[in-house]
Amino acid sequence: MNHVKKTALPTITLAALGVVFGDIGTSPLYAIKQCFAAAHIAVSTQSVLGILSLIFWCMTLTISIKYISIIMRADNNGEGGIMSLLALNLRAKGFIEKYKIVLIAIGFIGASLFFGDGIITPAISVLSAVEGLSIATPVFNDWIVPISISILAALFLVQRHGTAVMGKFFGPITLLWFLSLGFLGILSIAQTPIVLTMVSPHWAIEFIWHQPLVAFFTMGAVILTITGGEALYADMGHFGALPIRMAWFIIVMPCLLLNYAGQGALLLRNPASIENPFYLMVPQWGLYPMIGLATLAAVIASQAVITGVFSMAKQAIQLGYLPRLSIQQTSESEQGQIYVPFLNWTLFISVFILILLFEDSLSLASAYGVAVTMTMLCGTVLIALLAYGYWRWSLLKTILVMTPFFVVDLIFVGSTAFKIIAGGWVPIAIGAVVFTLLMTWKRGRELMFAKLEKDALPLETFIKHLGDNVQIVKGQAIFMTSTPKIVPHAMLHNLKHNKILHELNFLINVVTQDVPYVTDEDRLYIDRLSPRFIKIVVYYGFKDEPNIPKALELACHELDIEFNMMQMSFFISRDRVISKVGEGMAPWREKLFISMQRNTSPVSDFYQIPTNRVVELGSQIEI
Repeated sequence: MNHVKKTALPTITLAALGVVFGDIGTSPLYAIKQCFAAAHIAVSTQSVLGILSLIFWCMTLTISIKYISIIMRADNNGEGGIMSLLALNLRAKGFIEKYKIVLIAIGFIGASLFFGDGIITPAISVLSAVEGLSIATPVFNDWIVPISISILAALFLVQRHGTAVMGKFFGPITLLWFLSLGFLGILSIAQTPIVLTMVSPHWAIEFIWHQPLVAFFTMGAVILTITGGEALYADMGHFGALPIRMAWFIIVMPCLLLNYAGQGALLLRNPASIENPFYLMVPQWGLYPMIGLATLAAVIASQAVITGVFSMAKQAIQLGYLPRLSIQQTSESEQGQIYVPFLNWTLFISVFILILLFEDSLSLASAYGVAVTMTMLCGTVLIALLAYGYWRWSLLKTILVMTPFFVVDLIFVGSTAFKIIAGGWVPIAIGAVVFTLLMTWKRGRELMFAKLEKDALPLETFIKHLGDNVQIVKGQAIFMTSTPKIVPHAMLHNLKHNKILHELNFLINVVTQDVPYVTDEDRLYIDRLSPRFIKIVVYYGFKDEPNIPKALELACHELDIEFNMMQMSFFISRDRVISKVGEGMAPWREKLFISMQRNTSPVSDFYQIPTNRVVELGSQIEI
């Protein structure tokens, strides 16, 4: 979506508000409170203005310059996100092959930590919103956790129905939320206008100069004000760069800064408000409506992250970095509206445990920053490599432009590292598990394909020496194969056990390219190997919906062959992988890969093949 019509721009910008900025938009609920709690800072004019200045300049440098101005230029056919960034880097010429595994590892680390973020964001957003009830009345003190869990349970329950209907309201509700943030900030600033001097960097410099250690620890909480910044790039494919940039500079950034300044102004007037500066800034008459609006904003932020996790998982599956999972399309018009049952309930159980473990947003904030800082650092590394290797920036230009971002990211990582014992271990543990799964699946598939090619019969030899004594039957046989140069195991088993060969055999190999979408014109590569054998390579982008029957219909049209599904039989190998002592992976990784391989969703489901036309034939592979 590189081009946006002027008439549609306001509508798309409004829609982007509800999806892209939900996470960063809920940060005012807890960020300022955490900034003072992180290093046990006393409330004073110097500390308030110093922290506000740090927030202003970190937001400017990281979001406005790094993400908006630089990273959003790295569009993969209009798409963004760390998987797209990884794909672009792998496309760059000049990288030595052995270094590509390092690139993949960096991309996988960033993606793995995003999964951790997907668990923490719903928990901290909803908890911090509902905590406003304890400000309204102490009656709700013991009900914060049950109410939060109930709201999130309802959110995860409706995922299977899709969010297209609710999504129409996300934009207007989020717009109302940001305008309310700005309005509350203006009311408070009007009483203490000195806080507007926070735009001067001298407050930040003075704060760092006089209290360097305190400032360092405080940066671990300042990061909370820019969590969700990576969503600007990740969701670029849905809305285009221009609507996201407009929403940020016209609505989001001004309203966020006004609210942070307003909270700072309240603290200057009443230091005791540090208990909950966001809700204590709200006039008494507007407290309950604000709690309701904050809860809606938190739910929308959670929804955006859940959708992001689903989308990233689908991209990883398409690129061969995760095993096939059951993916359900929840909208007939929106391709991005998907539901992944296994991930949905894994996320919910994880969020449930997290809330019971930490109980309040202040404790959860310790766990939150670690995942975000490491994800941002991975993004900075990848964009620096892309600028040098793909955009062909000079080494000097790359160093000059990227060094400030590296310095800030390293400070963020260093300051949040001290939170690991207090809760930061949670996203690291989640990220480590996901990273292990990604790398194990990738390596396991490489070993499996190598074994298949080593032991199998070359396709060319098989066709050339196929005797006349084979019984030919009517109909068309379709063999799905991931190794197009060798004879599919299913075909050999069919010949061995049934002693037959169909009059026409399609050998289909699916290739996922490092672009989001592939047009129908570029979908197929057809090679007629002999009168009875046709090889078809079907190309998909990592955001496409694979549909083999549709691709076959397209191929039959090009080949001038009648397409009749009732005349077709799909032969699929059901490989049983077993571990053996020797080269390969460590025994525990081999067992993990075998477990993942056995629990993948059926090929027929993933490629939308009618189950009544499928014949599965088993084979055994040693790795």
